[in-house]
Amino acid sequence: MALLQISEPGMSAAPHQHRLAVGIDLGTTNSLVATVRSGSPVCLTDMDGRTTLPSVVRYGEGDAVEVGKAALAAQKTDPLNTISSAKRLIGRTLADLAQDAQYLPYRFTPNERVVELNTRQGAKTPIEVSSEILKALKSRAEETLGGDLVGAVITVPAYFDDAQRQATKDAARLAGLNVLRLLNEPTAAAIAYGLDNASEGTFVVYDLGGGTFDVSVLQLTKGLFEVKATGGNSALGGDDFDHRLFCHLLEQNDLSKLNERDSQLLLSLVRAAKEQLTSQTEAIVEATLSDGRKIHTVITRQEFHHLTQNLVQKTIEPVKQALKDAGVTKADIKGVIMVGGSTRMLHVQQAVATFFGQTPLNNLNPDEVVALGAAIQANVLAGNKTDGEWLLLDVTPLSLGLETYGGLAEKIIPRNSTIPTARAQDFTTFKDGQTAMTIHVVQGERELVSDCRSLAKFTLRGIPPMTAGAARIRVTFQVDADGLLSVSAQEQSTGVQAQIEVKPSYGLDDDTITQMLKDSMSNAAEDMAARARAEAVVEAESLTDAVNAALELDNDLLDAEELAQIQQDIADLQGRLKDSNAEDIRAAVTKLSRSTDNFAAKRMNRNIQRALTGQSVDDI
Repeated sequence: MALLQISEPGMSAAPHQHRLAVGIDLGTTNSLVATVRSGSPVCLTDMDGRTTLPSVVRYGEGDAVEVGKAALAAQKTDPLNTISSAKRLIGRTLADLAQDAQYLPYRFTPNERVVELNTRQGAKTPIEVSSEILKALKSRAEETLGGDLVGAVITVPAYFDDAQRQATKDAARLAGLNVLRLLNEPTAAAIAYGLDNASEGTFVVYDLGGGTFDVSVLQLTKGLFEVKATGGNSALGGDDFDHRLFCHLLEQNDLSKLNERDSQLLLSLVRAAKEQLTSQTEAIVEATLSDGRKIHTVITRQEFHHLTQNLVQKTIEPVKQALKDAGVTKADIKGVIMVGGSTRMLHVQQAVATFFGQTPLNNLNPDEVVALGAAIQANVLAGNKTDGEWLLLDVTPLSLGLETYGGLAEKIIPRNSTIPTARAQDFTTFKDGQTAMTIHVVQGERELVSDCRSLAKFTLRGIPPMTAGAARIRVTFQVDADGLLSVSAQEQSTGVQAQIEVKPSYGLDDDTITQMLKDSMSNAAEDMAARARAEAVVEAESLTDAVNAALELDNDLLDAEELAQIQQDIADLQGRLKDSNAEDIRAAVTKLSRSTDNFAAKRMNRNIQRALTGQSVDDI
């Protein structure tokens, strides 16, 4: 009897065959690809033995595209067609970049929806630039491993929002990669440390890369990696240290506006000087500009540390907030994992050591640790790991919710909720006969929609016309393992539904998330007062509408004095809606409610009489 080998679609029929999967650290400055070989994660090298690929793309003549070292070398001579740090632009708009755009040596197109850069090959988005980097890493992996990849785990900053995450997935799709999962960079680092070092306890991952800063508090136990809290700044990284040194160089040499070629030349030189100051006490920047001017500047380590100390301190505030969110103190932290090439700067390490009172962990290469962790996760998702004793729990960085009547923000999924997750909540109509409802999805910690971030809107139509409050609309929020949100709404009696995948066309700017969290705490009392007032206004409007509707039908039940009193109470209530606080509005609501009690009783009697007219006792 013949034996048949059964497999999942797209998977090998041989269960013993190792499926080729990789982890990719798509970085601002450098990118890496790693895989698991003989049970251990390793970074794959290029033909020259380098693990890192500079995240730089040059668009040449015709269809020629250079990626990596060759593109980096051409950046000084062809800056307008050579794109670097695309990760800082992905999923964002020119409005998000604000003043940063003036320091970038690119020609931007006037596109309000997405950042576009003019090159000799036409307009290119950061998604397209990133896809070229991913193509190069994919080719490196397939050539090294000798086969096609079944998929890749790609890492992103923990504080990337939905737009930035979706843009990263789009870039991977353009590169021909099957994304097994998007993985937060700090979580990837913890995976590498947890499995390589068999660590257990509460750890902090401090990840300062070229363009982003992330911090995560994780609980590591055998086979379980649980993210307790996350924070950071999606627009703070090594590039900002370079820019600070670049501005200092301009001031020291009395340089004003430079052309793109000179700007790129000096930027590359100050970046090299920054790296030298990790191992040397001083560095020399020498250059000849295109107009013949010569630059010769000595920069000391102490000078560099003084210039950039406030940038280092900007990373400590999110650390404090993450510890608070996780409900732990500095004394509870067993170790601090340093990730990202920018953590090599001595004053960064010193600041972290001083804050936590312990020397941070550096025994894994900070440039490679994220890619190694991603490779371990990819190996699991590809089905190569069979022991089954491995579980990863990640979290949402900000609360997700929707707008309710009165401009209130109703939180459906609180921040720091474990993902993937799904939560549902029932809502109802506010007006009689309402047949449609607009679902406004928001992100943030404040009580009012105006203080939160708008993500998307969609409309549920076909609601049966009922009295206000009779319809039942169930709104479901789902966040997948990649941190991407989808929202659906369904009217329960008819089953009519609508849904949307939330793909906003912009990202969070420099300090938006940190500021949102700070605002939610510092304005907590004001927010609660504003929410109470908004709820009181909704209650007042609902009662006023109901009383006015009743008066239209049955005002003959009232004598002139009763009618005048009710009308006076309505006017008093309407007058308080403009400026009064919640307490005063509710007092006016109570007064109107009491003055209409007798009217309500008379209406009930009339309605009973109407219902019984013409019926016999036997029928009843």
